[in-house]
Amino acid sequence: MKNIQLFLLSLSFFIFACKKGETPITVDPVIPPSSYSFSDLKVNGTYSGFTYYGLNSIPIIKITFSTPINLSSASGNITLNDANGTAIAFTPTLENNDNTVVITPTSLQPITKYILTVNTGLLSKAGNKLQSAISVNLITAVDDTDKFPRITDDELLTLVQKQTFKYFWDFGHPTSGLARERNTSGNTVTSGGSGFGIMALVTGISRNFISRADGLARIQKMVSFLKTAERFHGAYPHWLDGNTGKVIPFSTKDNGGDLVETSYLMAGLITARQYFNGADAAETTLRNDINNIYNGVEWSWYRKDNSNTLYWHWSPNYNWDMNLPIKGWNECLVTYVMAASSPTYSIPKTVYDNGWAQNGAMKNGNTYYGVQLPLGTANGGPLFFAHYSFMGINPTGLTDAYANYETQTKAHTLINYNYCKANPLGFYGYGENVWGLTASDIKNGYTASAPGNDVGVIAPTAAISSIAYTPAESLQALKYFYYKLGNKTWGEYGFYDAFSLQDQWFATSTLAIDQGPIVVMIENYRSKLIWNLFMSAPEVKAGMKNLGFSSPNL
Repeated sequence: MKNIQLFLLSLSFFIFACKKGETPITVDPVIPPSSYSFSDLKVNGTYSGFTYYGLNSIPIIKITFSTPINLSSASGNITLNDANGTAIAFTPTLENNDNTVVITPTSLQPITKYILTVNTGLLSKAGNKLQSAISVNLITAVDDTDKFPRITDDELLTLVQKQTFKYFWDFGHPTSGLARERNTSGNTVTSGGSGFGIMALVTGISRNFISRADGLARIQKMVSFLKTAERFHGAYPHWLDGNTGKVIPFSTKDNGGDLVETSYLMAGLITARQYFNGADAAETTLRNDINNIYNGVEWSWYRKDNSNTLYWHWSPNYNWDMNLPIKGWNECLVTYVMAASSPTYSIPKTVYDNGWAQNGAMKNGNTYYGVQLPLGTANGGPLFFAHYSFMGINPTGLTDAYANYETQTKAHTLINYNYCKANPLGFYGYGENVWGLTASDIKNGYTASAPGNDVGVIAPTAAISSIAYTPAESLQALKYFYYKLGNKTWGEYGFYDAFSLQDQWFATSTLAIDQGPIVVMIENYRSKLIWNLFMSAPEVKAGMKNLGFSSPNL
């Protein structure tokens, strides 16, 4: 286009400069400087665009051009840097009649991104410049060596439980004893995560990680704090100040009662009450305190003007403005179970049928990745739907008018597993060893990952906490996370929250609501301890039967 413009400009000058009878003035044409072009790229003998995943530590990069290259101009015009801009040494050579530059890096680090750049200053032997710069992304593979010594699968499960248990024991809030929201939360404690933590504490006592006396003392501390903490018609807020017991708003209008978080806390307390069944004064007092807390939750008031559904939030400043009805299918089944089981503020079956089950509208029945899903959203949604309620509720053989819950939890997990194996979005690393989409931290944020919201981030809690449903698939993932990725995924409180092999990102965070299910669901797989305790509560048996549930465990 530029040459045409120059020609037209020259032509117009020629036309307007000539007068009748005069000799035309000739102008030499403008000749643009010569350049040469890129013609081919191969990394380890393969072309796949300008981004390459799963590379070995010394990949061979061959870039071919339309003309022989002057290798002496490579310095400064061919660069290899990591994502932080640090220069990486490499050796350039020529082949293919000097048309191909061969780049051989020194040994690269695993699971790391490198950027190879060729600038236009790279000269041909004729002294011409490259027409356009080239940039190639090189991402190295996982180092397949074991990061920790091999132990038996049983020993590994115990190790994972014990290390993750430390989040609730070592890192429990010093004043309240409750679980902090995450490892950077300071005084912010979480009501729902504390319910999971109480179940983890009971597991820790049973596994001899701590003594019964020490576990009892910690739960006494928690219960003592909860007796004086802020409540809203009996319901606790999502977050509390671990020193004062005052509400910490989860959002502007979410500064009052959170019925779902409260139900997780109550499920944990009821589990502890069933475990501490001794006749001595300390355990008797603990049971009475737990009963008073549970009986003080005004579940029926959260029907919002006696409607046929439960509502998630109520605020003393904003009333029902959050306006979020608790409808299935999601993580909130236990909320309806705890409400129906209440001796003081119970809900009738009509609230369960109309509010939660939406008179059957929560049914699915479609098949995804070869598995039929009884309930819920397409492809099952995030895996925490299959964890939070079922830390206490045993789905084995559990049925009601809407589903078989053993089928539901297994189907949901297998769909998640099969989706990650199929990997329709092509995220690097996904497969039978690396699977599990659920709510977790992501790079610069947080999201509820699921087949319909897949951002390339795997959360170890997703696969590990599903071990009761898919033992072989979950154990395979757990072993890969520990043995192969453990130098990046394993820390002081067990597995970090999430990682992305696609983006070479590894979280350094741990969250109560993700650590708790790991400890508890492994235990349910191994011994059914928490399932048996929760399902043994007389109120739970009566409440679930009133909702129409049938189970060998009721």
